[in-house]
Amino acid sequence: MEAEAEAGGAGNDHGELSEKEQEIIDWFEQVTSDAGVAQSRTLRQILQQNCGVEYLKPWLGDVNIHQIQDDDSALESLFTSSVPLSSHPHFEPFLQRIADGDSTPLLTQLPIKTLSLSSGTTEGRQKYVLFTPHSAQTTLLIFRLAAAYRSRVYPIREGGKIVEFIYSSKQTKTKGGITTGTATTHYYASEEFKIKQLKTQSFTCSPEEVISGGDYKQSTYCHLLLGLFFAHQVEFVTSTFAYTILQAFNQLEEVWPDICRDITHASLSSTVTIPKMRRAVLDIISPNPSLASSIRASCQRLRARDWFGLIPELWPNAKYVYSITTGSMQPYVKKLRHYAAGLPLVSADYGSTESWIGVNVDPSLPPENVTFAVVPTFSYFEFIPLFRQHQNQNQICSSDFDIGVDDFLEGEPVPLSRVKIGQQYEVVLTTFTGLYRCRLGDIVEVSGFHNKTPKLSFICRRKLVLTINIDKNTEKDLQMVVERGAQLLGDKSQSGAEVVDFTSHADVADQPGHYVIFWEVKGDVEDAVLGECCTLMDAAFVDHGYVVSRRSNSIGPLELRVVERGTFKKILEHCIGNGGALSQFKTPRCTTNQLLLSILNLSTVKTFRSTAYA
Repeated sequence: MEAEAEAGGAGNDHGELSEKEQEIIDWFEQVTSDAGVAQSRTLRQILQQNCGVEYLKPWLGDVNIHQIQDDDSALESLFTSSVPLSSHPHFEPFLQRIADGDSTPLLTQLPIKTLSLSSGTTEGRQKYVLFTPHSAQTTLLIFRLAAAYRSRVYPIREGGKIVEFIYSSKQTKTKGGITTGTATTHYYASEEFKIKQLKTQSFTCSPEEVISGGDYKQSTYCHLLLGLFFAHQVEFVTSTFAYTILQAFNQLEEVWPDICRDITHASLSSTVTIPKMRRAVLDIISPNPSLASSIRASCQRLRARDWFGLIPELWPNAKYVYSITTGSMQPYVKKLRHYAAGLPLVSADYGSTESWIGVNVDPSLPPENVTFAVVPTFSYFEFIPLFRQHQNQNQICSSDFDIGVDDFLEGEPVPLSRVKIGQQYEVVLTTFTGLYRCRLGDIVEVSGFHNKTPKLSFICRRKLVLTINIDKNTEKDLQMVVERGAQLLGDKSQSGAEVVDFTSHADVADQPGHYVIFWEVKGDVEDAVLGECCTLMDAAFVDHGYVVSRRSNSIGPLELRVVERGTFKKILEHCIGNGGALSQFKTPRCTTNQLLLSILNLSTVKTFRSTAYA
């Protein structure tokens, strides 16, 4: 699309903040100026709100929190010395009782009407987490705060629009009458979502009927259609995860002729069959042959250059692309940059289904360097120092596959005010929504401070991805190995082939066990090149236990299985079919799920075995 930027669209290099934006930044500067005090007060508020709940009684008994006056540090000491560290399984019996209709104060004194479901992509099953008004309020707050910091660097026009690839899944009822669904589904249905658009003065192109349509392909088509219909009003492109944006653009590469036809005639493709979605979209669009012609010409140019620069070409006033690009989203950054050309990729904020944690206060940093300043009023945070063990080369080997064991020694948990720059930690949460000293399973590193609150770099999930013997490889180790293989693939293939997506599995069905990496590849590539990639990846694992085990043949040669195009879309559809939402989906980087393995194995078209260590 020819750049037809409207007057004033470019903004200033350093935009002036609105009164409301400056107000929320001032609030954050104030609470982080003495983050330790803010944390002690937050813990007091949590315990006062939830005093006497059944979960806490074994350790706090009948202690009246309200009577411990004016000494937040004493309360903090009592809590951390009395209540043990926990993990999600400790809370599952209580959450199940709530789901079944038990209304006694089990985890919180607040009445519970809603339960969130985690994505389930990490462990292959969804988990319940309480969703309360506090959950929606903190989501609104962090979105407003992050938007204010972005406005300092990338000012946008008031009243501008957003191409926002967001999706709700169905809400259901438990047998106890509690509403369940993903956290994003609850949020998009909340009043806070509407308030967020008003507070940030930027509005999603798509109506609620598209967001909650229930069919991600139909919703994505409508997101794309409306995003292009309002092309010159769009200020940025966003979704929760980078993966979701790539999925949408993959679809755009196929359906752009249909979108151009719909914009020309104000029609809607017959592939959109949901009545309320059709009505909502047709009520918005009007015939615009000139715009359709411009989009058609742009798509023809983009197709000729493999869709490089798709975002600035189609949305000429867009200032940036905004999504989560850390952790399991990191492998998608390269392709997202391809679509964005020189447009900045701004990393979205750090949180989980359990709690929001940190905000990106440096939006100009690239995804590889992004950090998140902890918001000390959202939850009470503790940090377990982690230290790498020195592996014993003579350690007795075990063929058991234990994905829960890892390679860290732990120090004593420390509060937010005592973390050190350069140290890695596991995050521990005590939340307003009924989790107490709960290990999150995330490994972070303290990269610096914003005032007196730490700025965290996300490293990886703590739970091991791959282990068979004495080998211990994390998600980050796997990503680095796959990046090496993908680089060789791109360098050696004539067609510029690329890895679309990947996952892995530790196969211990036969001895010796070995790693299996599944690749979906776009483009033509010779078998000899794929064989080289397989061998390179095997040799690229630097974990000492893996190297020793490969040399002694107690772990067999790595296997690369190339799956047919569309395989990872089948996995996505399987997860959505089990109640997940596209906006919450993350490809599992390692799986033991037999249904997913069945999809992968049935879709395998080529296999290769490493010749490293031969």
